[in-house]
Amino acid sequence: MFNKILVSTALLAALVAPLAASAGEVQNRIDTQQHRINQGVRSGSLTNGETNRLQRSENRIQAERNYDLRRNDGHLTAGERVRLNRQENRVSARIYDDKHNAWNHR
Repeated sequence: MFNKILVSTALLAALVAPLAASAGEVQNRIDTQQHRINQGVRSGSLTNGETNRLQRSENRIQAERNYDLRRNDGHLTAGERVRLNRQENRVSARIYDDKHNAWNHR
């Protein structure tokens, strides 16, 4: 009996852990992007306008993530995770482009 409970608990933990990790994965991406934006501000490779636009995008993604987590008892569905990661990919490319554009290298 005790072994069945132990196995059931381990199985449940194995199923729930990836769901919690997915929410953390998106948060890690948000944190990483924020660090990249801050570094661009410190180095002068991002203008005020670029910084504000990137910051608004990151804030919107963070708000969507928080909304999704509230709706799903603290978890992200696979579709939500894909959507948020796709949005982060677009912001990541914009950060790179903005940090390396000709405007900042005069």
